[in-house]
Amino acid sequence: MELHAQPDRPSPSPWAAAAVTLCGVCAFLQLYCTQPLLPLLTHLFHASKTGVGMTVSAATLGVALSAPLFGALTERLARKRVIVGSLIGISIPTLLAATSTSLGQLIFWRFLQGIMVPGIVAVIVTYIGEEWPPHRVALIMSFYVSGTALGGFLGRISAGVLADWFSWRVSFLSLGAASLAGAAAVTAWLPHGRPRPPAPVPSPGSASYSSFMDQVLALFRNRRLVATFAVGFNVLFSLVGVFTWITFHLSAPPFSLSTTALSSLFFVYLIGLVVTPAAGFLITRVGLRAGIAGAICCSILGVLLTLAPSLPVVILGLAMLSSGVFIAQTATQSHLRVAAPAGARVTAAGLYLTCYYLGGTAAGVLPGAFWALGKWPACVAFIVSMQLAALAIALVGWRTPRAIASNAV
Repeated sequence: MELHAQPDRPSPSPWAAAAVTLCGVCAFLQLYCTQPLLPLLTHLFHASKTGVGMTVSAATLGVALSAPLFGALTERLARKRVIVGSLIGISIPTLLAATSTSLGQLIFWRFLQGIMVPGIVAVIVTYIGEEWPPHRVALIMSFYVSGTALGGFLGRISAGVLADWFSWRVSFLSLGAASLAGAAAVTAWLPHGRPRPPAPVPSPGSASYSSFMDQVLALFRNRRLVATFAVGFNVLFSLVGVFTWITFHLSAPPFSLSTTALSSLFFVYLIGLVVTPAAGFLITRVGLRAGIAGAICCSILGVLLTLAPSLPVVILGLAMLSSGVFIAQTATQSHLRVAAPAGARVTAAGLYLTCYYLGGTAAGVLPGAFWALGKWPACVAFIVSMQLAALAIALVGWRTPRAIASNAV
């Protein structure tokens, strides 16, 4: 039975579109909210920079670990039930994070927050395709993507400002309350969707389970897909690595930025959101390999500019980095669909999502070793080297078989 929306199926109400946007906002409202708080948390918990960086990595690690599991859960339960349950599941540990009396407790609650995010991210895209007519899917999908960007931006800004004006505990209480309010709105506005027969979950040893594992192994033998997973890892690694560790650099002399000022840095995301659609159009003309090469080079230049002693130049560098990362993400996800076999695109997308968020997890921890060696300049050297490696992987790994054959002649 075909589950996708049919052309003659009426569109859900505008309130349903608003609920989809809210899903994007609430899914990412808390995911990176500790980034502007890191210097403050270092002093409050008397912890190392790598230790407080785990408040970022724990959340992204939760996403990476649970993303593959939500696929099976989604097929067995109603879409709306999974989405609303995940929204509530994010809200509770966000509220409980405000009760943390140690860094370890805060990291634990952050991990639980991340665990629940794929229940929204992995489900809402499928839900949109099933409930809206085909000619409306792209529009509704753009509402969701805009919501994810807005949520990440608002989470960082509000966490920093509230921590400066009140306390970091108020930041978590406010974000948790906002997520609960969003869950209530989604409950009221999002249609239940069409009933679907429950799909059995493959059990270990079953033919379907073995087939799934064979499919995963086959995907990892696909050179172009492995290269795409590696580039996806680097995309989030670059973004999280820079915006996590530069807070320590900018909170120290000669910049000495406050927590509110650090959170304001994320306004550069808005520039990237404007640039990305235009770049997406350009990528269709120049090709994916040229597009990813230009995006990574833009990001590298942006990271290097953050070494300047001038705050306006640093902000320009952050704007170039975020724009390059958003463009790279567009190119990488587009290449994922091209490289993945038609019958395994959902599985490939799940593996990509895991690699992508593992990149964010590593970025919250690994640069700490380089900070200990040479502070921000050493972190920049490490991040740029990772970007250069990703550039080489994309240029070599994304070549089509025809291009490889022509080069061999």
